[in-house]
Amino acid sequence: MLPCLLQHHKSLDVFTEEPPPKDSKLVKHENVTVTPHLGASTVEAQEGVAIEIAEAVVGALKGELAATAVNAPMVPSEFLSELSPYVVLAEKLGRLAVQLVAGGSGIRRVKVVYTSTRDPDDLDTRILRAMITKGIVEPISDVFVNLVNADYTAKQRGLRISEERVFNDGSPEVPLDSIQVCLSNVESKLASAVLDSGDIRVEGRVKDGIPHLTLVGSFSVDVSLEGNIILCRQVDQPGMIGQVGNILGERNVNISFMSVGRTARTKQAIMAIGVDEEPNKETLSRIGNIPAIEEFVFLKL
Repeated sequence: MLPCLLQHHKSLDVFTEEPPPKDSKLVKHENVTVTPHLGASTVEAQEGVAIEIAEAVVGALKGELAATAVNAPMVPSEFLSELSPYVVLAEKLGRLAVQLVAGGSGIRRVKVVYTSTRDPDDLDTRILRAMITKGIVEPISDVFVNLVNADYTAKQRGLRISEERVFNDGSPEVPLDSIQVCLSNVESKLASAVLDSGDIRVEGRVKDGIPHLTLVGSFSVDVSLEGNIILCRQVDQPGMIGQVGNILGERNVNISFMSVGRTARTKQAIMAIGVDEEPNKETLSRIGNIPAIEEFVFLKL
């Protein structure tokens, strides 16, 4: 069998047994050139490693996922591209949730619910948990959170994060159907974001590669998590979108997305407005003074 496999000349520098036996037929074969295991020490190999290290460092500084970090959750390279938008979604949901807390502090319990069609063994959520921690902690502190220190930072701040996975019967083409973040035992700036249980809840999905906010409290919305967001709870009546849009337009605040979710016709509704710029206090005050608007909050992403 061996001569058949070695009809063409081969070079080898790695063997099952190191060093190979002196009487090895493989070593003595006329079509085999045997060299010491020094492939990584060549000029070409050293140059390739240097470039790979530099690219990894630049990517890490940009906040990108690292497939080769030894002290962070490992993500196989083939999953990096499909997981990236969910990493962004996780961090932004954390940022949204913490900004809905009155005072922004006092958060101790966080529950994260992942809905997926995939087997739990095929979905490592440690990196998503780390990014949710980053989104919650950074807006209210001077701590920089990354994949390495996220769990330690949460523990130091008394932040308990529990995770739940819900199986969704559907296509496993995407790793996650939705991510939900709930904060317990805190007061909210927006009563509409609070469930009957008292928890603040936000939920999001990835659509066409872009993170979207799809649920605030019990209200369904659909707004891209790009730029900033204004959430308004109002009486469901004609003209509300026009009134808010006119106020923002007069101040050159561009609306990127708008979505309205309501409990029932002419009852309560939540308007989620994506804006490119940050409205000034006067503009936000004018929105809040619209008679039909019962509460609102501006959220920075």
